[in-house]
Amino acid sequence: MVAPGILLVDKPGGLTSHDVVARTRRAFGTRKVGHAGTLDPMATGLLVIGIEGATRLLTYIVGADKTYRATIRLGEATTTDDAEGETTARAAAALVDAVTSAQLAEGVTALTGDISQVPSSVSAIKVDGRRAYDRVRAGEEIELKARAVTVSRFDVVAERREQGLIDLDVVVDCSSGTYIRALARDLGESLGVGGHLTALRRTKVGPFDVADAVGIDALDGAPTLTPGDAASKVLQRLDVSAEDARDLRHGKRLIEQAARLDGSIAAAIDQNGALVGIVEKRGRDLKSAMNMPEESR
Repeated sequence: MVAPGILLVDKPGGLTSHDVVARTRRAFGTRKVGHAGTLDPMATGLLVIGIEGATRLLTYIVGADKTYRATIRLGEATTTDDAEGETTARAAAALVDAVTSAQLAEGVTALTGDISQVPSSVSAIKVDGRRAYDRVRAGEEIELKARAVTVSRFDVVAERREQGLIDLDVVVDCSSGTYIRALARDLGESLGVGGHLTALRRTKVGPFDVADAVGIDALDGAPTLTPGDAASKVLQRLDVSAEDARDLRHGKRLIEQAARLDGSIAAAIDQNGALVGIVEKRGRDLKSAMNMPEESR
């Protein structure tokens, strides 16, 4: 029997997130595998994979903040806002060369903080039940609505100028739902020269770091985090007695225990370190929002 767990995978370029899920299914011998947040085929880096019952935890991971390292090319715009698309416009070399470092810094600052962002038209967002990228590939023209996102860090760590182009290596900390391709596009548009993404690597998802991930060729026998350990990293940990664990598993409330939570939800961990489930406040009580099968350690 396959044990539930959270697997951290360092996705290589050229594979879809679904490709990684398929390989994980084969490596672990189970169909019950999912991931917490898609990476484009061009992108590399951290995919958080849920296996068996741990897929229930993905709901609580997918909304976590992310960290990316990326390269933005200014001077060219593409159909997909990244290097996989066709070039739609190239600015005159003199216009790109005239962009100063101060103007770059001003453009980056304008895209930092709480911003309104229009996702790339080739994103995975569903429009009337179909992915936006499927509609674009079918020749449809679509307009996606702007959404509120937070870019808490947008740092330029290197700047290179060559042949009428500017390449910026950046580090971005952002809320879930932020499109780094859209940041590249919007920065280029604000400077009047166009822009797109040439490289993207996700290094963090919430508390999980790509440094702890395994490569795609090391999935067989790869170590996983138990649901209890993973949930304790993502949410507040609430240690419960054997009696409370039994009550939660039977759908009973923990009477007068809501004050134990700092926020609205927490991971209930039993005396063996296993995840009982996710609990939430209901008045002055705690109620199970999601129960896990009993976990062996």
